[in-house]
Amino acid sequence: MSFFSYQTIKKVLFTLDPETAHTLASLGLRSVVYAPSLLRLLKNHYFVQNSTLSQNLFGTTFSNPVGLAAGFDKNGEYITATPTLGFGYTEIGTITPKPQAGNPTPRLFRLKEDRSIQNAMGFNNKGAEYMLKRLNKLYFLDYPIGINIGKNKLTPEDEAIKDYEILLNMFKDYGDYIIINISSPNTPGLRDLQNEAFITELFTVAKTITNQPILLKIAPDMEADDAITLCKTAVKAGASGIIATNTTIDYSLTEHAKDFGGISGALVREKSFKLFQAIGRELYGKTTLISVGGIEDAEDAYRRIKAGASLIQVYSMLIYNGPKMIKEINEGLTKLIEADGYSNITEAIGADYRANK
Repeated sequence: MSFFSYQTIKKVLFTLDPETAHTLASLGLRSVVYAPSLLRLLKNHYFVQNSTLSQNLFGTTFSNPVGLAAGFDKNGEYITATPTLGFGYTEIGTITPKPQAGNPTPRLFRLKEDRSIQNAMGFNNKGAEYMLKRLNKLYFLDYPIGINIGKNKLTPEDEAIKDYEILLNMFKDYGDYIIINISSPNTPGLRDLQNEAFITELFTVAKTITNQPILLKIAPDMEADDAITLCKTAVKAGASGIIATNTTIDYSLTEHAKDFGGISGALVREKSFKLFQAIGRELYGKTTLISVGGIEDAEDAYRRIKAGASLIQVYSMLIYNGPKMIKEINEGLTKLIEADGYSNITEAIGADYRANK
């Protein structure tokens, strides 16, 4: 597959404005859907299908644990093409009730020296009605999908729950799970909703609307004790899982950072892992945990799994490494799991905590 060398493509894309490059890459993914032979060729090359990695979560089968994090496919336009990159599942969104343009440009930056990305996109998307039309076009797609939802920028904080109610009602019959996003730093006041009162009210209302699994995504900038308390509150109120973490606003991580937006990629790796590990110690075995933040190799993915992650997600490191990274993570995970004497990934999940009991 040398003619698909990502490093060659990357050199061209990195000469462009990051948002323009993203648009071009996205067009490529949309186009491949109309070339079935190429679709099969790419999937056969990148997608790892191995019983060691397969598990059942949320009532569906995840062929491998590596998913595409929310933010890339904001409008559900690349779902059919995502498996060609090797992903075992995908998250679409963040979607808001009404369409919104997001924040002013420029709002996406490469921190190349740090192999990271900084974004201040602001939930730019075409709105919930458009997303529904996209999902209704998916016929016989046997592929796990998470739907990431958030409030509109102009919705006042004290009315935020109404936006989530609208979205839960609209998407309650779609996808395999829904993610409550109150952790993006790019919508004013959104992170203020990371409090016990709002979380309790939101998940209590959500459970009256749908039986669909609903997960909470949290920020990496919370103190561990606060994050644990919030996550426990969510689980008690009915959350089916926790995703840790979103982007960071810790600009002290690099001298190359802007003073706005959230940082993802290599810079957030350890910060994300430490918070996830703290949450895992408390909640492993009590809910489903998903780890995201700077993951780019099998060793890091495996330490997240042993720390309690049933699934992991990537996005920014894909930009630097290309789809071969997904294949290498899955192939490496298979070897690491089998080397530890396990026959399936489920036996490795939370192994760190079981070993300490």
